[in-house]
Amino acid sequence: MHVAVDQWTLYRQAVVDVQLADRTLRVTPSPWDMTTGFFPESSGRTIHVITAFNPGGRTVPAEDNYRAQGVLLDEIDRRGVAWWPAAGGDAHGVHVEKSAAVVGLSEAAACELGRRFGQDAIFAWTPGSWRLLSCSSDDSAVYGWRTTTKIGRH
Repeated sequence: MHVAVDQWTLYRQAVVDVQLADRTLRVTPSPWDMTTGFFPESSGRTIHVITAFNPGGRTVPAEDNYRAQGVLLDEIDRRGVAWWPAAGGDAHGVHVEKSAAVVGLSEAAACELGRRFGQDAIFAWTPGSWRLLSCSSDDSAVYGWRTTTKIGRH
């Protein structure tokens, strides 16, 4: 199953805030050959951004989203991999979904986890690219990235 074109367009334009201990990084897609800013994983491993919010691209009640996100975070913790709190959505903050920026999963495992929680797509962030990966097909889009820093927590 392929992601609807209009939904895919929104995912391609999404920004992600990753909450580190001392600051929050906003990751914004850039042209594919441009990366600017700080990449927080010192060994250069891929950071996958995964959420359990709004499965299937449908808006669900907040309590359902938070319950599902808690189950996702429990699963990430059970796998023994590192993660930072994150939030993805539109650049203006009108639509925001709590997420996790996860280090230590293979691409297949990250997509499977997204699929298990009803997600159309996840993000894969490396020192050289920002990729949008479908959880249900081979569809993907590759970009560069730019980070900006917000002092404190979001």
